[in-house]
Amino acid sequence: MAFVCVNAVLMSGRGTWITARCDWTVGELKRQAQNSLQTGPGILVSASGEFLRDEENLLDAGVKMGDIVSLHLRDLHIAATTNAFCAVLGDGRVVTWGDSKYGGDCSSVGKLLKGVKHIAASFAAFAAILSNGSVVAWGNSGFGGNIGPVAHQLGNVERIIASCGAFAAICADGSVVTWGHGSHGGDSRAVQHRLRNVQEIHAAHMSFAAIIDDGSVVTWGNPLHGGDSSAVEHSLRNVHTIQATNGAFAAIRSDGSVVTWGQSKQGGDSRAVQHSLQNVRKIRASPGAFAALLVNGSVVTWGHSDHGGDSSSVKDQLVDVQQLEASFGAFAAVLSDGSVVTWGNPYYGSNSDWVQDQLKHVRQVVASDGAFAAIRRDGSVVTWGNPGQGGDSKAVQEELRNVRHIQASRRAFTAILENGSLVTWGDALSGGDSSSLQRELRSHL
Repeated sequence: MAFVCVNAVLMSGRGTWITARCDWTVGELKRQAQNSLQTGPGILVSASGEFLRDEENLLDAGVKMGDIVSLHLRDLHIAATTNAFCAVLGDGRVVTWGDSKYGGDCSSVGKLLKGVKHIAASFAAFAAILSNGSVVAWGNSGFGGNIGPVAHQLGNVERIIASCGAFAAICADGSVVTWGHGSHGGDSRAVQHRLRNVQEIHAAHMSFAAIIDDGSVVTWGNPLHGGDSSAVEHSLRNVHTIQATNGAFAAIRSDGSVVTWGQSKQGGDSRAVQHSLQNVRKIRASPGAFAALLVNGSVVTWGHSDHGGDSSSVKDQLVDVQQLEASFGAFAAVLSDGSVVTWGNPYYGSNSDWVQDQLKHVRQVVASDGAFAAIRRDGSVVTWGNPGQGGDSKAVQEELRNVRHIQASRRAFTAILENGSLVTWGDALSGGDSSSLQRELRSHL
């Protein structure tokens, strides 16, 4: 029997040599590569960039002695409510952990959760889009865990967005279906006639804002918390993206200017900094303040000072900013050199002095309510902030290697490693302890 020796490599460059029989299928070679590299499900790609079909044998697929094939891993998608996590595995299965009252137990709908494409999370419920475009929800029914009244309308769903207590689904034809707590945006009947050709939806704590294909904006939900944009409707033109605090929205227009509305103390009134809000590239929001990243790499903040709305103490350090992240009351900025600058309320992680010597070569920062986790370029992790909300990762520090992505609930973190496994820390009742599910999670590998 003839053999070929193939080098299977990950996108990170880590690889393994595999001696394969020529009558093996691509699928058999892939399984051997996954076992050797200890990864989750993926797709093999030839050196020329062609996707190799599992059912083909190696000769028909053109795999020859000494070839290099790449193993592209399927992303593991994670979402979080206040106190629970949900993970979509590579094969479309779902696992949950954390407080059952917040969606941490999906057993009531487990048989329906097959071929899941995407998960969205409200304060205490999850909603999943299946491969056929239908939707399954679970968790607290008062926060959107029950789709009963609108189940017949939820077909061909492409995206789901959540407020604190409601969900809004964008269907393939650009229409919108909402459910959940009526005062949190679950009732959109008053504006349903305007919800056509919707491109994006963004959520505040108790309201939604939809961007229509002509660049206009439609809002609904609690009128005192951003659900009524009539006062600035004439300015909401050519909008391309929106961000929200708990009670206010900020819209970036195509010319880089910004329009705000909603609770003034939570960022709905930007008049004090309006002259600086030009050439805005991105906006991030804490529950009570906004931070705008300008094209030149500087940052403009407004809103409640206890939520990070005043960055004057670090203004001179906010140069060449690449990323902004917000906890409940603080912001973290990643600079182009990989260093990190923080400001806001110390209780929510604004004080990073004690880890500043470790905050080098950072590529991404993620936040819980009161803590931050920074992923460095070598895949290691640095944490700071409230220890009970994930700011102390000492117990799992040795496991936090080759981290690809981190997801946060309000009081805990989950890290996805390069091999597809998970590491959790923080408040155990908020999803910081996934030990009961590790056997099922390992079956994903």
